Amino acid sequence: MDAGATIDAVRDRTETERDRLGSDKVLIAATDATLETEAVLTAASTRESGLADILGRWADESDSDVATQFGAAAEAAAERADRIDADAGDPDGFIDHLETVSGTARRVGAGLVAAPLLADRFYLQVVSFFVNEADERSADTARELRSGASDLDVARDALAVLDESGRERARDGAIEAVGVAYDEYADALEAMGLDPRPVC
Repeated sequence: MDAGATIDAVRDRTETERDRLGSDKVLIAATDATLETEAVLTAASTRESGLADILGRWADESDSDVATQFGAAAEAAAERADRIDADAGDPDGFIDHLETVSGTARRVGAGLVAAPLLADRFYLQVVSFFVNEADERSADTARELRSGASDLDVARDALAVLDESGRERARDGAIEAVGVAYDEYADALEAMGLDPRPVC
């Protein structure tokens, strides 16, 4: 299983969760039903700032070749956070989960594979939010943030450094991280009396 197959396996195993995390309910969950510009930007800033901090620490702690990829991803997340005109709030469940991940391979999966896959779904709804607000300038910025945050090139490079068993651990770490993000999303909606499952 090479790097591409590893990412494909994560996509396949998390398709349902990611589809639901790409629904219009994701911002309701992320902002505690405060669908206003400041709350949406705070949610984005919180994720990017938390990701930058954790990936930066992982880069410093790693004694493997993957340190370069952690560092590059941390720098990119910090740059995105700087572009978002909002302060970060309390870490969300995904960021809290990353704090608990140990081992280089599982960190690659959670921080370099799962994070971009989740960002793709989250920013899709941020773009839609600003389009609905008739704020095309902010929508364009969100599109650019989505493009950068969902890029998996760094993940592919990191996975290529790992051996076969390492890529399997990375796959499992990514699947677990997406599951944590989905569980937080579902719990937040259910607490509001909303069903996280799509209405058919």
